[in-house]
Amino acid sequence: MTQPAFHRIDGTFYVEGVSATDLAAQFGTPLYVYSRAALTAAWHAYADACAGRRASIHVAVKANSNLAVLNLFARLGAGFDIVSGGELARVLAAGGKAENVVFSGVGKTAHDMRTALEASVKCFNVESIPELDRLNAVAGALGKKAPVSLRVNPDVDPKTHPYISTGLKANKFGVAFDDARATYRAAAAMPHLDVVGIDCHIGSQITEIAPYLDAIDKLLELVDQIEADGVKIHHIDVGGGLGIRYNDETPPEIGAFVRTVLDRIEARGATDGTVREVFFEPGRSLVGNAGVLLTRVEFLKPGAEKNFAIVDAAMNDLARPAMYDAYHAIEPVVERAAPAQTYDVVGPVCESGDWLGRARTLAIEPDDLLAIRSAGAYGFVMSSNYNTRPRAAEVMVDGTRVHVARERETVAQLLAGERILPD
Repeated sequence: MTQPAFHRIDGTFYVEGVSATDLAAQFGTPLYVYSRAALTAAWHAYADACAGRRASIHVAVKANSNLAVLNLFARLGAGFDIVSGGELARVLAAGGKAENVVFSGVGKTAHDMRTALEASVKCFNVESIPELDRLNAVAGALGKKAPVSLRVNPDVDPKTHPYISTGLKANKFGVAFDDARATYRAAAAMPHLDVVGIDCHIGSQITEIAPYLDAIDKLLELVDQIEADGVKIHHIDVGGGLGIRYNDETPPEIGAFVRTVLDRIEARGATDGTVREVFFEPGRSLVGNAGVLLTRVEFLKPGAEKNFAIVDAAMNDLARPAMYDAYHAIEPVVERAAPAQTYDVVGPVCESGDWLGRARTLAIEPDDLLAIRSAGAYGFVMSSNYNTRPRAAEVMVDGTRVHVARERETVAQLLAGERILPD
C-alpha cells in the first residue's frame, strides 16, 4: 500500500518524505506546504474517470493560483477555469495553454475581455445580456468572434454554506433559468459571438451528487429547447464545487462522481446523435487536502472561560474560519505524552474574529508546531496583509525534495509601492 502524503513517523508529522519540523526550521512559519503526490493523485482521480469519454478537466485557478501548483497541473495536461485577467496571466506564466482556458466570472472588464480574446481562450462563460453586449463589441473591435456559453442559474439548492451557494435565484451569478432561452436567442443574433455551450455552477463544498443531477436534468431540458430554436450546443460545463472532508463530511469519491455525471448526460444525448463534450472545473477537490498550514505556538493563555493557544498564523493567513465559520483539523506536529487541554487556537491579529480553531483538545507547549489540515484550497489565495503582516511562504514537497513555490514576503516589499506626502 502506498504511504499517504501526510503521515507520522515516530510521532512526528511528515509531508511525503520530509518532516514538518524540518520544514518549519528551514522556511519559518506560518508556512503553506503542498504535497506533489497528493495533487497528482487527485488529478488522476478525475482524469482516469474521464478516460475514453468526451470530457475535459479545467482546474479552477481561484482555489489555488500558485505558479508551481498550476505548472504541475499544466504538465499533467489540465485546462483551466479563470475568473480574471490576472488569473489568465498566471496560467500562461505556469505553462498552461490559452486554448484550454475557460473564462468565467460575473464582472469581466473590457480590458480582460480584450486580453483573453487576443490570447484565444477556449470559451467565455457569460452571465448576463449586458456582458454579452460588451463582449460582442470588444470582439468586433478586434475583428474576432468570441466563443461563448451562458452560465444558467438552475435554482437548485446545493445544501452548502450560503456564501458559497451560487445556483439559487437569490444569488448574483448566472442567467435566470426562465430567461435563458431568450438570452441564447439574443446571443446567437450577435455578429461577433459564437455560441458553443452551456454552463452551470451551483456552489462549492457540495457533498452529495443529487444536487448536480437535479441541475443537469434541468439543463438538459433547456438544451433541447435551445437547439429547437436553431442554436447548437456543443459542450455542457457542469462547473466544480465537489466537496472534501474537513471534519466528518462524506463527499462522494471523485471517480464515482465523474462517472455518474457523465452517464447522466450521455443518457440524454443530442438529438442528432452526437455526444456533447462535458467540462469539469474542480478546484477544492484537487488541492484542498493536498496542503497544510504550519504555525508555531507563541503563548498559552488561560482565561476565565476559555484557554487560548496564540499562534503566529492568523485570519489574514487563513481566512476561512473567520469568514465561513469553517472547520480545519489542527494537530501537533510532534505528539506529546503530556495531558491535553481544550484551547481556542487564535492568531495575533487585533480582531475577536481572528481564530483558526475552537475548542480543540491539544497536548501542547509554547514553541510547539501545529499543522492545520485541508489548507490547500482558499488558503493562501485569500490571505491578506492586514495588520501589515507579510504573507506566508509556500513550498511544494516532492518525495524528499522541497521546492520554494513562493518566498515569504517582507515588510519592505509591502511598503515599496507607497509614498509619503511631499513637504
